Amino acid sequence: MAKADFYQVLGVSRTAAPEEIKRAYRKKAMDLHPDRNPNDPEAERRFKEVNEAYAVLKDEQSRAAYDRFGHAAFEGAGAGGPGAGNFDFGGFADIFDEMFGEFMGGSKRGPRQQSGGRQGADLRYNMEITLEEAYGGKEAQIRVPTTVTCEACNGTGAEPGSQPITCPTCGGRGRVRAQQGFFTIERTCPTCGGQGRIIENPCKACSGTGRTEKTKTLQVNIPPGVEDGTRIRLAEEGEAGLRGGPPGDLYIFLSLKPHRFFKRDGANLYCRVPLPLTTAALGGTIEVPTIDGSRASVNVPEGTQSGQQFRLRGKGMSIIRTSAKGDLYIHIEVETPRNLTRRQKELLREFEEESDPASAHPESHGFFSRVKEFFEDLTE
Repeated sequence: MAKADFYQVLGVSRTAAPEEIKRAYRKKAMDLHPDRNPNDPEAERRFKEVNEAYAVLKDEQSRAAYDRFGHAAFEGAGAGGPGAGNFDFGGFADIFDEMFGEFMGGSKRGPRQQSGGRQGADLRYNMEITLEEAYGGKEAQIRVPTTVTCEACNGTGAEPGSQPITCPTCGGRGRVRAQQGFFTIERTCPTCGGQGRIIENPCKACSGTGRTEKTKTLQVNIPPGVEDGTRIRLAEEGEAGLRGGPPGDLYIFLSLKPHRFFKRDGANLYCRVPLPLTTAALGGTIEVPTIDGSRASVNVPEGTQSGQQFRLRGKGMSIIRTSAKGDLYIHIEVETPRNLTRRQKELLREFEEESDPASAHPESHGFFSRVKEFFEDLTE
């Protein structure tokens, strides 16, 4: 049976760019993966065919050879070669590591460390702080359950008194090479799993992993001016690496508790202040809180209306990595009196009778004058 054209297998044109070929391969490989298609011989056959096609077309030199000579360029490669009857599925594990390693939870530094241990996982810690703590900064102490380097074997994974030995298959490189036609394909060593070393006598304390579980206590410096969602990175405070590999990082994600007085918008703060009708009408002085714990006096002029704002410069939040600060805005809401006594009602009626609507209530007077004109126009 003639072999299918590699471009047709991936569903791309012969002039497709490398990124287009990679995207096509990724989609087909995921759709045909044996884990998604158990007990489906046809899917398994096509899966191997897709891997074989990508192994050739992803490399510039092998693609050029295929474009010129077709499948004949790889004839005689042996049982593991792209042109052979039995395709070496294991030889393409690294292709999946490259494409899906981080998606499946692999390290950002690569799924394997050549000739050594594996990178430890990054950790996340959620911390809630108050707005005052975000304003002034904070020294916090946290406890983080994690894995640390095994003290018994010092991270080697081997029982004390013994040492891991160099893998005889790969010579400690963690990878092996196989000849396929004109080309040499490199893949992860099947004996040591890419570690480059073999532990013959595993450590009893850590079962050969080189790390144990522990709760660490860490000091965290939260600088003034942090915002909700700020991420703080503590390098190498994540999980210890496997068998002596480098540790991961710890990321602290900050969230701010709601405040009873202030709402934050960047470096500025907003405070809603209900104002008695008499103070709004006659004017006066009010005291308002500030984020640093002090009080500020605000002069309210006569005739202050709901919605007016007063700006207090430099009374807002700290701005991170600077000495500057934002502003505090006092938002006025005039409160209408309720539960009036008979005498209070009489006084308000006298006030109304002696008032000139145009000067005492210019906005409402103007509005209702326009409403009256509107209805008069409709009746004409």
